[in-house]
Amino acid sequence: MTDRYSAASCRGPYGGENGPEDCGDPARFEVARHLRAPLRVCPVHLGPSLLLATGVLWPPGIVLVR
Repeated sequence: MTDRYSAASCRGPYGGENGPEDCGDPARFEVARHLRAPLRVCPVHLGPSLLLATGVLWPPGIVLVR
């Protein structure tokens, strides 16, 4: 884990592509996506991002980024 994660804000649940932009909470998880940048989300948006975000892998690749 690097310092860049500590300043990252949540991009969930859609990563700013189909819905609201950043929620403002700190990102705690990174969800792997196919042919897209990983999606950094807060605990509240982790579930919705797995169901609704574009390109999420299955089984999902989730990394804790404190």
